[in-house]
Amino acid sequence: QVQLVESGGGLVQPGGSARLSCEIFGDLFGSYTRNWYRQAPGQHRELVAVLADVGPFYYADSVKGRFTISRDNDKHAIYLQMNDLKPEDTAVYYCNVRHTITRALEYWGHGTQVTVSS
Repeated sequence: QVQLVESGGGLVQPGGSARLSCEIFGDLFGSYTRNWYRQAPGQHRELVAVLADVGPFYYADSVKGRFTISRDNDKHAIYLQMNDLKPEDTAVYYCNVRHTITRALEYWGHGTQVTVSS
């Protein structure tokens, strides 16, 4: 069974930075995209960034130029570097891995809260 565990959230001042990590436990067979989503209070879950095997594939317009998605060499962790944080970035951030062909085959973490406030 695959499990995803996020860490790195917390309270950050506007303009500050934070790095989220997502450890993947278990084996992924086949090709998966590694993804970060977020959900602000009262809002739908929003796709933030997608990392394909060829590299970063997608960033939401609201985070372009400020957020960077990456993974480590052994492909067992995903990261989201967030710079120049704004109050509107406040949300619960979720990591997700999704099979590129059988898209119903996916796994989610439980989420980590990021609050941007002075």
